[in-house]
Amino acid sequence: MPAPTAEIVAFIDELLEIERFTDLGPNGLQVPGAAQVTTVVTGVSAQTQLFERALQEDAQLVLAHHGILWDFEPRRIGPAQATRLRLLLANDVALAGYHLPLDAHPEHGNNAILATQLGATSHTRAFPFKGEPIGVIATFDGDGVPAADLFTRVRQVTEREPLVFDGGPERIRTLGIVSGSAANTLSEAIDLKLDAFLTGEPKEHVMAQARENGIHFVAAGHYATETFGIRRLGELVAERFGVRHVFVDIPNPV
Repeated sequence: MPAPTAEIVAFIDELLEIERFTDLGPNGLQVPGAAQVTTVVTGVSAQTQLFERALQEDAQLVLAHHGILWDFEPRRIGPAQATRLRLLLANDVALAGYHLPLDAHPEHGNNAILATQLGATSHTRAFPFKGEPIGVIATFDGDGVPAADLFTRVRQVTEREPLVFDGGPERIRTLGIVSGSAANTLSEAIDLKLDAFLTGEPKEHVMAQARENGIHFVAAGHYATETFGIRRLGELVAERFGVRHVFVDIPNPV
């Protein structure tokens, strides 16, 4: 049975508490579409290829972690953005984007899911962005886990080879996690005296910073660390509203 688009979006907005976040673009509905949904497509980044795949799946709603509206992009509509909008509007497909709120959710967010899948005993919210924590500190009880074992787990969970600067202790008890592009947050992890820090993208300075401060730095891919939350969101929507869900994987080496 179809479900109202407005109810689905309202459910996600409330679940992720989007009003709490000062983000780099709007969270929630970005492009209106059909009033009723039978199929929802999820993907990490809103782009032409994702929308084309959504049309192939006969979807009425696309949910993305990275939407198409950003404060750092031009306010005018260029050719690429026009193509995206034509695909959505001409086919009555709605688009909703959830960025920092989906990183931050303590159960269904990218960082919480990563902590759980890496075998952490517990995790707590940490690493605030404009006042709201968006990452987690994962804890491994007892003597922790051997660093090499954790790096292997990262590779298995993200399905890609991470870039590792192994400047920390032999065993890891505390791991900071901020998915995506958070290499500069390594300074906060150092101040917190964590054993390791995991994000998506590296920066040139972090190799020396990690080694000189005795902390492991792991870059597992911006895309690869952010597939978890948006896929979970689609699963939650499918379960609650009885709609079909398809996660579209468009791998990105970054």
